[in-house]
Amino acid sequence: MTAEPQQPEAPLERLALASARVPFRLKVALVWVVIFVLLALFFVAAGIDRQWIQDNIRYIAGGLRFTITMAIGGIVIAIVLATLGALARLSSNPIAYGISGFYVSFFRGTPLIVQMFLIYLALPPAARNLSDKYGWLPAGFETALILGPAVAGTIALGLNYGAYMTEIFRAGIQAVAVGQSEAADALGMTHGQKMRKVILPQAFRVIIPPTGNEFIAMMKDTALVSFLGVTMASAEIFRRAQVLGKADFKNLEAYLACALLYWGLTAIFSFFQRRLENRLARGYVRTPVKIATIDHDGGV
Repeated sequence: MTAEPQQPEAPLERLALASARVPFRLKVALVWVVIFVLLALFFVAAGIDRQWIQDNIRYIAGGLRFTITMAIGGIVIAIVLATLGALARLSSNPIAYGISGFYVSFFRGTPLIVQMFLIYLALPPAARNLSDKYGWLPAGFETALILGPAVAGTIALGLNYGAYMTEIFRAGIQAVAVGQSEAADALGMTHGQKMRKVILPQAFRVIIPPTGNEFIAMMKDTALVSFLGVTMASAEIFRRAQVLGKADFKNLEAYLACALLYWGLTAIFSFFQRRLENRLARGYVRTPVKIATIDHDGGV
């Protein structure tokens, strides 16, 4: 009996086999290379002035310190408000629950740019009118709510993101196993001790990853502060790129440099966020354990 001759592989099958041998990461890298080549060809065809970018990128990058400072200030405010808001949302106190519900509803239901203008432009005349109407208010009350653009923008960022993060924190607290709360009650802990020592430390492992995402998004939203009219001495990345681009009629180059800086900043903080997540995951990631077996002859 003779064996049947093997059919030659079709070209598509050979291509599929060859593609299967190429590592997935290498394929992704090739896709990125193709995208960058296409973008480079587009910008060359658009006549981009690379020399202008080289001459001004350092000045535009000088706004990084203001961008990061506003983002850090905003995320600190947001974390404090989100923690208090989440505890209030889980509270049986109707006053705390009602205040937190109103806060979340308002700041999630109105645009961030509107909130910035409310704090920057609407609060000063309101304070002045109250001071004129009620003489018993302390001296200087009419000027207490006159804030600089950067300060007003930072507060608005903290209030806005705190409303969104309230739901993140609430979900993180509720993700802690009920048995942890019951064990704390069995040890005679008060509600405050239970939250500080048992619930919140475990909840933060769940909360930190989305909080990192919110911080990265906040860094990009600092660009909205430029609409409040910040001075060039304290201008962040977008404001500097906007002014330089309009002055030299190089809007494409200015906004491209701005986008590259934001992209690089996001990549750096995303890297550190992954490192932090991996560190927090230690002790919670289960790895398979090999169990030794003994055969009938006594061997292992």
